[in-house]
Amino acid sequence: MNSELRLYDTLSREVRALAPREPGRVGIYACGPTVYSRIHIGNARPFVVFSLLKRFLEHAGYAVCLVINVTDVNDKIYAAAGAGSSVELAEAMTRDYFADTDRLGLGRPDHEPLASESIEAIVEEIEALLASGHAYVAGGDVYFRVRSDGAYGALSRRDVDSMDQGEGVDGSALKEDPLDFALWKAHKAGEDSAWDAPWGSGRPGWHIECSAMAEGLLGVGFDIHGGGLDLLFPHHENEAAQTRCARGAELARHWVHNGMLASTDGEKMSKSVGNISPLHEVLDDHGRDAVILYLASAHYRQPIAYGAEPLAAAAAGVQRIRDAARRLSAGDSPPELRPLRERFFAALAEDFNTPSALAAMWEWIREANRSPAAVGDRDLREMLGVLGLENLFELAGAPDEVVALATARQRTRAGGDFAHADELRAQIEAAGWAVRDTPSGFELAPLS
Repeated sequence: MNSELRLYDTLSREVRALAPREPGRVGIYACGPTVYSRIHIGNARPFVVFSLLKRFLEHAGYAVCLVINVTDVNDKIYAAAGAGSSVELAEAMTRDYFADTDRLGLGRPDHEPLASESIEAIVEEIEALLASGHAYVAGGDVYFRVRSDGAYGALSRRDVDSMDQGEGVDGSALKEDPLDFALWKAHKAGEDSAWDAPWGSGRPGWHIECSAMAEGLLGVGFDIHGGGLDLLFPHHENEAAQTRCARGAELARHWVHNGMLASTDGEKMSKSVGNISPLHEVLDDHGRDAVILYLASAHYRQPIAYGAEPLAAAAAGVQRIRDAARRLSAGDSPPELRPLRERFFAALAEDFNTPSALAAMWEWIREANRSPAAVGDRDLREMLGVLGLENLFELAGAPDEVVALATARQRTRAGGDFAHADELRAQIEAAGWAVRDTPSGFELAPLS
């Protein structure tokens, strides 16, 4: 039976019940990265948040379709490529993105559309906006008439007259109104990719890409649109406006935004400031389990401090879970611990409160450790499964040095150095353990 889930909705500014369009089924679209460089730990937060939300919903009995797009056509990619090929850069960074997020061991989203492969749907949506008078062609560009949408600004709670689309002077001479934003950009000298459209050769604007991809895979009026809070304006405001005006209906029923990473002194983390680490380096230094536990340690809507201390605390938490798992026996957990298991899932059902859920889990572990009798592991396995940390049971009996070798082997395989990976496997086996690759990472078992 499906459990009721309540989530904070950015549009209404309240925590309200999720009421799926189709009973028992939930569609989620979360904005993915713009692939002009390797993704950083901040980019990993929405990937982890919405992957774990999917796990919880599936545990509650829902069938879930998770879509996370890849923006591989964008001004930032042209700028980063310089005199090189923007297409080749985007392809390389997309491969790195898949490899880096694979190492999180949470599985892949159900769909991962590329903007470059969605041009036909993008053109069709722009045509609908032109036909309805919500867009206009100017010098080969196409712009959205912001003031034609009476609901514009409702999502971000901004006054229309005080808005800035962040497009600088690009196209300013062609716009009817400085507030208007680009749906299509005419091909310019030095740009090495372009597509044909009825109004001329060019490429899509950023915002229309997501509207078209989300609608194409989930339909109009799907259940949850997610992404980082930094995307609320202009990106998500513009997505909502485009669909509302092209289709006469709202894009999503629920808007869910995760908070940003901040340094331990409160400064925002960003590539431009240079104070944030690439995800693959954080995984190298701390391991996927510590990264996931760290990201789950703060409520998804709140900022989360990033630095050596929070990650070290997460690593210590991982070891604490592993130690607890070693002491448990296989089978049902005692009924006196059942309320803590229920508290764990009740916290997730109330605005996906992972810190409160973790508090219940830690109390469960404390009580299990105090028990003079053998404690069954079923409750803890169930809780860790929703958090994507079920592999800690498979690693519970392995010495730390063997776990370190297996982690290094997984990283080496992800980098394509299979010869070195085989050498590490041999070292693991020499220590008396077998390693097996799984969708969530790896498992270790003693050799008989």
